Amino acid sequence: MQRTGPALSPGNLSRLLLTALNNADVEAIVSLYTENAVLVLPDGETARGHGEIRSFYAKLCRDRPQFPPGKQSAPLINGRVALTSTVLANGTVTAEVAAQQEDGTWLWAIDHPFIGPAT
Repeated sequence: MQRTGPALSPGNLSRLLLTALNNADVEAIVSLYTENAVLVLPDGETARGHGEIRSFYAKLCRDRPQFPPGKQSAPLINGRVALTSTVLANGTVTAEVAAQQEDGTWLWAIDHPFIGPAT
């Protein structure tokens, strides 16, 4: 699979995720998260770390669904931490915490893709 490349700003993460999802590239998806990241699942449970996150996305991508782009808010950056958020095409709002890595790239440490409906 074609890799999506590193996120050079926190605002790149959502675009890279969308590309990887639509390519069903689970490894590219997992590469957007820190090793010990937390992902909130649709049932409210959490996936912790690359192994559990990989398992969730492998199931999600099994039938190769396609995801339309949402409307991303500008990241709120405070030093090496950023808050990212997107209103998905279905109206769901996401919220994520990104952390800048030593090499200057950004990865998500916390991902809550179902924070609530857009108002």
